[in-house]
Amino acid sequence: MLWDWINKSLGRSRAGIQNMPVSEIAPDMRFYAVGDIHGRLDLLQALLSRMDPDCPLVFVGDYIDRGSYSAEVLRHLRHLSQGTDRQVVCLMGNHEAMLLNFLDDPEQYAPHWLQNGGAHTLASFGVTGIDENLVGETSVAAADQLRRAMGEDLIAWLRARPLTWSSGNVTAVHAALDPVLAVGDQPHQVCLWGHPKFFDQSRTDGQWVVHGHTIVESSRVQNGIVSIDTGAFFSGRLTAAEILEGEVRFTSTPGGR
Repeated sequence: MLWDWINKSLGRSRAGIQNMPVSEIAPDMRFYAVGDIHGRLDLLQALLSRMDPDCPLVFVGDYIDRGSYSAEVLRHLRHLSQGTDRQVVCLMGNHEAMLLNFLDDPEQYAPHWLQNGGAHTLASFGVTGIDENLVGETSVAAADQLRRAMGEDLIAWLRARPLTWSSGNVTAVHAALDPVLAVGDQPHQVCLWGHPKFFDQSRTDGQWVVHGHTIVESSRVQNGIVSIDTGAFFSGRLTAAEILEGEVRFTSTPGGR
């Protein structure tokens, strides 16, 4: 079963970790953090309809790949972040980084991206007939098609996505923070792909971390970490955490595709 594999792959013992009470969480303002969307525009729209339209939004990355509507999700998020008075922050995820690497060097990065759902994103932008074996000049041609379909404005917006966002003693990031480094000193790779001690070692600076990337069966708060990736692309559940002083509330779309 998928959940058995996920739990086995995590393989982390939390013995001896002292949990931080939720009463200690203290952002400067109430906000929502939204988990990995992966091309599920339907779930994004459903979730937004259930949230306070004036409350700031922070998206933790992985907007594309695996789901069928990656292009539409990117365009919608860009509109939200640029076209409304509401504060909207869209962080960089590892899947957005893979797309940008593909555009910059398609011959090197095509296999890695396509093995992680990139063909769904290409198809959503009208670049079809692509499989995981894309190599050589064919990958260059596909990257050129994708660049034209996305347009330079959308690509520039994607490149400008930050790795972290903080409010009070809460930091949002896609994958993880190195628990022994300050938020401002985090390596790019850790923010996007994770850190082996993220779940096991408590931070000493009192900073809470809200993240996606690692799929959890149910959203949770544990050891100063708020985990909100509930596997939207296959579970049908996209999750948001409402973060406010002394409290974390979760909202998810109903299950099912």
